[in-house]
Amino acid sequence: MDIKTYIEENKDRFLEELFSLIRIPSISSIEAHKPDMIRCAQRWQELILAAGADRCEVMPTKGNPVVYAEKIVSADKPTILIYGHYDVMPVDPIELWNSEPFEPQIKDGHIWARGADDDKGQSFMHAKAFEYLIKTNSLPCNVKFMLEGEEEIGSVSLYDFCRENKELLKSDIILVSDTSMLASDIPSITTGLRGLGYVEVKVTGANRDLHSGLYGGAVANPINVLCQMIAKLTDENNHITVPGFYDKVLVVSDEERKLMNQAPFDEKAYKAALDIEEVHGEKGYTTLERTGIRPSLDCCGIWGGYTGEGAKTVIPSTAHAKISFRLVPDQDFEVITEQFATYFKTLAPKSVKVEVTPLHGGYAYVCPIDMPAYQAAEAAYNKTYGKRPIPSRSGGSIPIIAGFERILGTKAILMGFGLGSDAIHSPNENYPLEQFFKGIETITYFYSELAERCAK
Repeated sequence: MDIKTYIEENKDRFLEELFSLIRIPSISSIEAHKPDMIRCAQRWQELILAAGADRCEVMPTKGNPVVYAEKIVSADKPTILIYGHYDVMPVDPIELWNSEPFEPQIKDGHIWARGADDDKGQSFMHAKAFEYLIKTNSLPCNVKFMLEGEEEIGSVSLYDFCRENKELLKSDIILVSDTSMLASDIPSITTGLRGLGYVEVKVTGANRDLHSGLYGGAVANPINVLCQMIAKLTDENNHITVPGFYDKVLVVSDEERKLMNQAPFDEKAYKAALDIEEVHGEKGYTTLERTGIRPSLDCCGIWGGYTGEGAKTVIPSTAHAKISFRLVPDQDFEVITEQFATYFKTLAPKSVKVEVTPLHGGYAYVCPIDMPAYQAAEAAYNKTYGKRPIPSRSGGSIPIIAGFERILGTKAILMGFGLGSDAIHSPNENYPLEQFFKGIETITYFYSELAERCAK
């Protein structure tokens, strides 16, 4: 039986099994969902064992558990380590959802739910490709699974888990589906991920909230000050002003920039999809370059004072913001975080106090396109989509990918099937059924293509 027939005969079961994972609200950033993290890990264990793994364990870490599984067919066969994550982002603002976030619905050819794409839907494709190869007795490689529950909060426990289990996690390649394609009819393989630094800042003025009439104009307002400080982090060319920020940025050659900009990109459609009149970013670079090979800095959240219904005339005692920096190869997120903290404090007047708290971060990652795993992935996409995939660099970050290389000494191949319209991290996250099923098919082809190249 070929993979397309297997998918067609089992697609309803596949979806119901996936939905059993999606229905568990495994939000790693909210402590109240800790029991859901355990439930989701245990459900993954059940599904992977049912798919044909010889061993599957829910292994403890300092935080949420890791689901580890394996099927070893032969010591002389290549070993693939499949990585994914079962935690999801919060659903706020809930009022913008058109359906219940954790009650998946199929509508207009899409699965609508939190985690439909990121990363339950994409990770589950691997379980079903694995199942097919087991059921048809055609698995040509050793397979290991590692599914974590903290990717959305920086994989804080996974680094130590990898250090403590190097032998267990030993593999020839790490296979990941947590990225996107350029379009449903333009297959692509992500060859680069930006690194990440993430901090929370706090600006404190008076020792209590003050009456804005009695004290307004005489005492610094932390919200006003914080906004002014954030505004000074970039200049009129949208160049980041933190001293030393660009010192280690890997300079991409004009030739590579030219090739990069040959990738299909419709700026008019891009703006229309986002309902914006103009794109925005660092002067001298295209949109593809800004999100692929250049670093960026953004305020991801800001709060303080009274935000409830009606009016409350106060000058708040404190104001807060969360700020992220997306980094490129050769930038060290710890160095950048320290540089940011030092500079940010210099932007504050003496009328306030400033605290900067690092939350998490990670390094950028680049995948060579001449290694056998990339060539196997390229052939697999070509077989499914009838087109050679385009190598592309993503503006997103999966910090643990660079961590795998540093700790385990293993490269990762990023075979993503998401689309830009999937609204990951946003209300109404979705995943096209066609991409889900084609992903299963393509991953299946990857195994045989890799085994063939490793046997040469």
